[in-house]
Amino acid sequence: MTPLSMLRRLATRAAPQPGPIALVGAGPGAADLLTLRALRHLQQADVIFYDRLVDPAVLRLARPRAEKVFVGKEVGASDWPQARINAVIVAAALRGRRVVRLKSGDPGIFGRATEELEAARAAGIAVDIVPGITAASAACASLGRSLTERGQTDRLMLATATCRPGDPDPDWAGMLRPGTTLALYMGVRKVAAFTAGLRRAGVPMDLEVTIVSAASTAAERSTVTTLAALPAVMQAGGFPNPSIIFIRWSKQHRAAGAVLHLVGKAV
Repeated sequence: MTPLSMLRRLATRAAPQPGPIALVGAGPGAADLLTLRALRHLQQADVIFYDRLVDPAVLRLARPRAEKVFVGKEVGASDWPQARINAVIVAAALRGRRVVRLKSGDPGIFGRATEELEAARAAGIAVDIVPGITAASAACASLGRSLTERGQTDRLMLATATCRPGDPDPDWAGMLRPGTTLALYMGVRKVAAFTAGLRRAGVPMDLEVTIVSAASTAAERSTVTTLAALPAVMQAGGFPNPSIIFIRWSKQHRAAGAVLHLVGKAV
């Protein structure tokens, strides 16, 4: 049975008035970065399905009687494939429960929101999308920097280094050009591949790169290096997921020697 046919069967057995589903952005980690709308949904929810990266402090803001269900995924090993997540959130709503699907960061940025929206709408369920602060914004704020700078970087590119198996490589040459800040999500395991891709695309290897891990949390770490040195720095530094990688190509860039220094909150 396909996931869609399973959802339709569930719909035929459901209560006449399904509950709503809210796809809520939990932000990068710190609970006080939640929006007021996100907080309202958490305090009204009957059941919350939450990701691996959602901070426990965020869950403590939920309605005390709300059921909390972990549906986290690890790259390459998951008991919660996307089709199963779609099915359980829809099934809960079809029983008349108010459902929150709580996602780290912003649900619309590499959060697989489209699949969950389609599943809910196929079952006739109303969906509210609540934006959250994405990792790129939180990381730069924590570092005391801006994502863009007038006269230097007037183009911001958000991209993922991890695509579906079998997908072609990203268009690295199109992503990064003078005047660009490239924020790479899910790039820890792909550093060697995307660095080689950028080199082949003619990107200067002395561009400044900033890595930020666990932005906005007590475990935050960051380092600044160059694109050429990035694979070695990542291997030596032990930066885990979630980490975001910024590559900055300013309009006034001039070739320079490699620079490496630690600027993290924690070691």
